[in-house]
Amino acid sequence: MNDDRVRLLKVVPTLMCGGTEHQVMALGRRLDPGRFALEFACLRRQGGFVAELDARGIPLREYGIRSFLSIHAVAQQTRLANDVRRAGTGIVHAYSFYGNVFAIPPAWLAAAPVVIASIRDCGVYLTPSQRIVQRHVCRLADCVLVNAEAVRSWLISQRYDPAKVIVIRNGVDLERFSQAPDAGRIRRELRIPVSAPLVAVASRLHRLKGIEQFLEAAAVVGRRFPDVWFLVIGETSPGDRSYLDTLTALAGRLGLRDRVVFAGLRNDVPELLACAAVSVMPSLNEALSNVLLESMAAGVPVVATRVGGTPEAVQDGITGLLVPPGDVGALARSIDRLLSDREFSERLGRAGRQHVRRHFSLDAMVRATERLYHTLLERRRGVPVGAARGVPCK
Repeated sequence: MNDDRVRLLKVVPTLMCGGTEHQVMALGRRLDPGRFALEFACLRRQGGFVAELDARGIPLREYGIRSFLSIHAVAQQTRLANDVRRAGTGIVHAYSFYGNVFAIPPAWLAAAPVVIASIRDCGVYLTPSQRIVQRHVCRLADCVLVNAEAVRSWLISQRYDPAKVIVIRNGVDLERFSQAPDAGRIRRELRIPVSAPLVAVASRLHRLKGIEQFLEAAAVVGRRFPDVWFLVIGETSPGDRSYLDTLTALAGRLGLRDRVVFAGLRNDVPELLACAAVSVMPSLNEALSNVLLESMAAGVPVVATRVGGTPEAVQDGITGLLVPPGDVGALARSIDRLLSDREFSERLGRAGRQHVRRHFSLDAMVRATERLYHTLLERRRGVPVGAARGVPCK
């Protein structure tokens, strides 16, 4: 490796297998190792991606804090600033509220050449005070990177500087969808009848992800299609283990106990999605869902709620079907339509695949991010914006 590579530090709260973490890891696998020396920092060394970083020999430093309102948190931020200064880090790129609030001030104080914040939702999880804190922290960043125009519009409405907010949409690794799945093996493993149409949802199991509405819609669909099975892929957050019990109990009350499979966290989500007749994204809040894009890449027709950046990927009636968030009736009718009209369903699946391949490839996301990194570095070094590679932030 060349000694003049840019030292790039990615700061994430944890390495759990959520949507943001999947995108961060996908980007990290594809960044040019001849140009970037990649390192990670986290607030808690936990999650499925820790083992991957260890196996790849990518440095991962933990700055363990449980509350920002403590002397210990300040000490850890001071430690980060010292580490950034000592390592000669060229880019500090933080993600999500806790990553941004923890890393951006010390990176700025350490005079890191480039500091980037990433916000990948519309802040429904945040309190009003947290939104204000994040906005003030992000003023110290050179750029606020978002994954959807909807997020950019929301941030501007929250008085962020429009010139600093840059959109680079999520990317899908299209190679993962190039081969047909072993449907027989998957169905045997999950104990789903070979001939049963399958309606799937893949998501972190959280109350804002619309899983309860999905189950209620499944009960409606199940009365019309007694041979249809339903698959829920994903796990709860570490602090919300009881929510799976809530969902299982709801499935029982709805008469779906024998036709719903809760598959838990899986590493073969593309194969599972490719086995589905319909993929559903019922979220009540979303920026731009990875699973939605992956379903479309697999050629599976999708039903999705009209939230956040979803309409930027799904054109209603052309590349999928859109429904209002929380509308169980509309969700059930759209699933029903795709199960009933095979020709229409296949047409939407083909169009969705073409749309993702054209506009949401992982390679395009990686190239755009690398251009952004170099544009910001060159601006800091005094290179005229017109001479910098890529799209400038201002």
